[in-house]
Amino acid sequence: MSLELLWDPLFRAALLTGLVLAVVLPLLGAYLHLRREWLATLGLSHVAAAGGILAPVLGWPVLVTAFVVTALAAAVKSLLMRPGNDRYVILMLAGWAFAILAAGVSHQGELLAQSLMRGQLYFVSMTHVWTALGLLALVAVLLPWLSPRLQLERFFPDHFSANRLSPWPHRGGFELLVVSGVVLGIVVMGVMAAFALIFVPAWVAFHLARGWRQALALCVGFGVVSYLLAYGLAIVFDQPFGPVLVAVLLGLALLRLWPRGIR
Repeated sequence: MSLELLWDPLFRAALLTGLVLAVVLPLLGAYLHLRREWLATLGLSHVAAAGGILAPVLGWPVLVTAFVVTALAAAVKSLLMRPGNDRYVILMLAGWAFAILAAGVSHQGELLAQSLMRGQLYFVSMTHVWTALGLLALVAVLLPWLSPRLQLERFFPDHFSANRLSPWPHRGGFELLVVSGVVLGIVVMGVMAAFALIFVPAWVAFHLARGWRQALALCVGFGVVSYLLAYGLAIVFDQPFGPVLVAVLLGLALLRLWPRGIR
């Protein structure tokens, strides 16, 4: 396939949407890695997929249905379960089971399930572009306020209780960003591609970085470079985007073999 297709107007919406997600998702992954909740993406992704598959039954847009179901699941999880990765395992199992069951209800549900698992980057519209830009704006507004509080809670877990401060405002704000990023990621890129984009750049960056700001910069850099490389390879060789992105990120994971800490 010709390289000219990389700049074809038909794929511009896909290129821009994915590029925004390649910045946002690795950033969220850094904070999930900091909180030792990196499995959140996989758990919430399966819940979002189950919600998206229910969209034809409810008559709602896929993006809206997936967000509502995922937000409700995240809220219940926050109220009933203690912090940690194990709560996301429960969400992952529940989401997977309900997604498979919901997909069997109708032929349309089965097709939608396959689309959410594989991703549909080439079929995004301007609605996805504006949604992605809105998410980027939300991250730019909330993250500077959330970041010191999330770090404080991680390294001094008794700070908020000792000072009689409620942790729910920053926890809720962070959950909102994670749910929004995961839902948009699985709708655009697919479940496993969104999970890989959140997990792998942060996993590698935390191994190489010698400081927090360097880790954030590496996360964004790894995400953007991996996305652009996968996008180009998928278009040129006419392959599905999701598996190509995962393969590129697996190649990035080899940097974990590099000696710890960039001098």
